[in-house]
Amino acid sequence: MIQPYHPAWPQRFADEAAKLRAALGKLANQAVVEHIGSTAVPGLCAKPIIDTMLGLPRLSDLEPYFAALSAIDFNHQPQMAAAIPDRHYFTQPAHPPRQIHLHAVTLDSDFWRDKLLFRDALRADSALRERYAALKQQLAEQYGDDRAGDTEAKSGLINAALAAAKR
Repeated sequence: MIQPYHPAWPQRFADEAAKLRAALGKLANQAVVEHIGSTAVPGLCAKPIIDTMLGLPRLSDLEPYFAALSAIDFNHQPQMAAAIPDRHYFTQPAHPPRQIHLHAVTLDSDFWRDKLLFRDALRADSALRERYAALKQQLAEQYGDDRAGDTEAKSGLINAALAAAKR
């Protein structure tokens, strides 16, 4: 369900990012935590799920910290690796409705670069943000809980925005 932008979303991200950094111990010194997705774009409507991206030099560095992440209610979802390889995906809570998604990727990955590039393009371009908001509303009605269909239907606009931003 799409909701109007809520000014509490950035603080929710900041609170969870602080817990995440604490759980990562020494690994936090090598990691970068970013707020991505629609809740990271002021003024943009969104599903009220805080998308968090954890960038690491090597993805394998995270595996010894899975128990620490579990202790702060981040639930590893290994079945999602087929959809996006080279990523560890965690949710909070384990089952829907979800409040937080955590995407752990390498800092040099296309996933890392593209998520930040699209977020920043939406933040900088009000016309793009309005087009994206209208598309999100339309697709929420059309696809409901079909995340794969919704994601595929948004890909044209997202890919065009990424191409423009890379120029």
